[in-house]
Amino acid sequence: MDFISLITIIVFSYLAGSIPNSIIAGKLIRGIDIREHGSGNAGATNVIRVMGWKIGLLVFILDVAKGLIAVLLIAELSFTGGLIIIGGYELHDTVIRITAGMAAVFGHIWTVFAGFKGGKGVATAAGMVLGLAPVETLISMGVFALTAVPSRYVSLGSMSAAITFMVVILYRRIGLGHSIDTPMVIFSVIVAVLIVFTHRTNIKRLLNGTENKFGKK
Repeated sequence: MDFISLITIIVFSYLAGSIPNSIIAGKLIRGIDIREHGSGNAGATNVIRVMGWKIGLLVFILDVAKGLIAVLLIAELSFTGGLIIIGGYELHDTVIRITAGMAAVFGHIWTVFAGFKGGKGVATAAGMVLGLAPVETLISMGVFALTAVPSRYVSLGSMSAAITFMVVILYRRIGLGHSIDTPMVIFSVIVAVLIVFTHRTNIKRLLNGTENKFGKK
């Protein structure tokens, strides 16, 4: 029964993350497929570029909400009404929440509702980490602003924020000796690697000097 609870959490989180807010906004408001315009990415940044900052901000908030909902609400699902135990092993609460959040991020990147072609997962990942580690997330958001605003490269800011999140977690655990859960440490590394991986084409454009700048259509 506990295994069913875990599968339910993963499936519901994936479906929540799969809701293609940018594609829906493009269809309803402009009658377009956002993936056929701008950078071709189904994310909030491209919505801002193609449809303006107001619609883009709305999409961003909705994408962030998907990660938060998965971590704070869907992760609480359990048919046993308590802990999830599989094979005699009690799953750590952090592991369950991370699993739910990652399922939502995967849903955003590979959405079942749009041919498994979604966004890069930054906004949904931001909502996920905000629910898991608010302090580290706020620091990462500060780094994002300090990187993205002057350079006008959202991709560079996103990768910098993800790497900062990992570094802060590792520093608190190793450098300061804080009681950071091992699953959280592993998660921070996975997030950094995933965000950099989904931005691999952006990295090429950054190196070639052809990356799209924020505010430029």
